[in-house]
Amino acid sequence: MNFSVVTSQFWQLLLNGLAVGLIYVLISLGYTMVYGVLRLINFANSEIFMIGTFATVIVSSQVLHYTSAHEALHGFHLILVLLLLLVVSMVFSATTAIVVELVAYRRLRAKGTNRLASLISAIGTSIVLSEGVRILTKSAPVPTPRLLSKFNIVTFHGVSLRVDTALVIVGALVLYFIVDRFVSKTLLGKAIRAVSMSEDTSKLMGINLNRVISATFLIGGLVTGAAAFFYMQVYETTVFNVGFNLGLAAFTAAVLGGIGNIRGAFYGGLTLGLFEEFASAVIGGQWKSVTVFTVLVLVLLLRPNGLFGEAITQSRV
Repeated sequence: MNFSVVTSQFWQLLLNGLAVGLIYVLISLGYTMVYGVLRLINFANSEIFMIGTFATVIVSSQVLHYTSAHEALHGFHLILVLLLLLVVSMVFSATTAIVVELVAYRRLRAKGTNRLASLISAIGTSIVLSEGVRILTKSAPVPTPRLLSKFNIVTFHGVSLRVDTALVIVGALVLYFIVDRFVSKTLLGKAIRAVSMSEDTSKLMGINLNRVISATFLIGGLVTGAAAFFYMQVYETTVFNVGFNLGLAAFTAAVLGGIGNIRGAFYGGLTLGLFEEFASAVIGGQWKSVTVFTVLVLVLLLRPNGLFGEAITQSRV
């Protein structure tokens, strides 16, 4: 263990941990939104993230015809291309999320099956999506062209803020704020919160349950797709199982904050990202997954409702 690296690189680790944590926040919102309404863990959310990463690669390399040898973009052209890739990733992930809801969950819900059947369906859908992409890509990692020149915006006392890190932090914060305001202030957001409190009462009040559930999957898919875009700007490579570890970490973040609670997902994601970054610096990056499992087990043992969770019967989005 090397504790000296924490003191010598504290602020840099803090900055990197915030960026990683905010990616976890966006993915965990996909878990939290669905659980808040259906009391169901959407295990296919990690594959929805994976679809978003491949959408970014396909559009940038096959549609826009950029290659690894292409020079980095600048100015308005760069902004336009990045916005296009962000929208494409969000749309593909959101479309996948809606299809998953229609195919894997809605018919089971209409037949009145128990949640165990839906859980098995979620796991099966996850496997189908992952294996389908594995066959198409022959299990090979797929790189994306570097469109964003990764220069340091600010360097202060050995702490460097890289442009891709700043993009993740600012973009993720803006998206989280939009989702939080949407759920808190809009009519559809209030309907989502009403359904999360009581499905039966919501139906008596005239709320269209299927519409609300589809909207929930749509929002979760949009933010998960945004996380996929930000991930690709930082790491620039994807693979068929890219969502497994990230999905596990995001699920842990949702449980840590109190699954079903949007603000809990925010604080849980930040906490896990920072903990993971500092733990990796001390004990080595190869133990990153172990730290995530450790946090998950400890939370389930010591505080199963999470930091901001409520009683199961009273849990809200």
